[in-house]
Amino acid sequence: SSGNSNVSPAGATSSGAGTPTAGSVLRKQVLAAMDPLQIMLGSWRGTTQKPVGDFKGLDEPEWVWDFKTNRDHPSMVMKSNESNYFREARLTYLPDREIYQMKTTGPDGAERVYEGTFEVPVEKYQGDDDRMHVKYKLALAQTNGTTPRDTWQVIFNQQENNRYLMELGRQQSDRFLRFDTVATQRQGTSFAKSDDDYGDRECIISGGLGTSQVSYNGKSYWVCCSGCKAAFDEDPETWIAEYEAKQKAKQ
Repeated sequence: SSGNSNVSPAGATSSGAGTPTAGSVLRKQVLAAMDPLQIMLGSWRGTTQKPVGDFKGLDEPEWVWDFKTNRDHPSMVMKSNESNYFREARLTYLPDREIYQMKTTGPDGAERVYEGTFEVPVEKYQGDDDRMHVKYKLALAQTNGTTPRDTWQVIFNQQENNRYLMELGRQQSDRFLRFDTVATQRQGTSFAKSDDDYGDRECIISGGLGTSQVSYNGKSYWVCCSGCKAAFDEDPETWIAEYEAKQKAKQ
């Protein structure tokens, strides 16, 4: 830590950057639970199984972190201007209840809340490209459905690093019947997630794989998405102090 040890960033506790505040403990729990889901960060191109008119529906979701709304309880946020189902989704983890929660806004403005956990646990495996890939099924059921026929389930079925299925089910008596599947492929470069230790390329905010750099006081740091860049730009000193304390604790 060169020369920044005397920085007293805004929002730091008087006990110093090395002492975790309750807020940063919560953030640590949320980030640990959300870590496997970071594979969804980035831009995707999806097509529905159900035809919309004469064509398959198009979905171009982009997932980024949001630390600005609540820095100590971050969410992964998805936006898609094309989607027939969700124009926005906010996905996070609730440590006190040990469940994942997603809030969505549909094209009609309807807001839905889904909660759940892994139906198939996270598994890491070596792909044909000799890289480590992640697969899981995260099953979330709607908690604020107004009628059974308008109560939904969303399953994120991550198949490998660059492909996931979003499986939509509608409630029928005591179970959910498949309504549609959106097959989603990563746009642009493939996600080079070789292992859990990214070395110098660790995102200063989320701990995920850094994809671009930000700098402050002549020093560069990695971030994993535009959401983490926005959080860093807003308050670089606090994030740097926390990151340096974390690095020191590792030694």
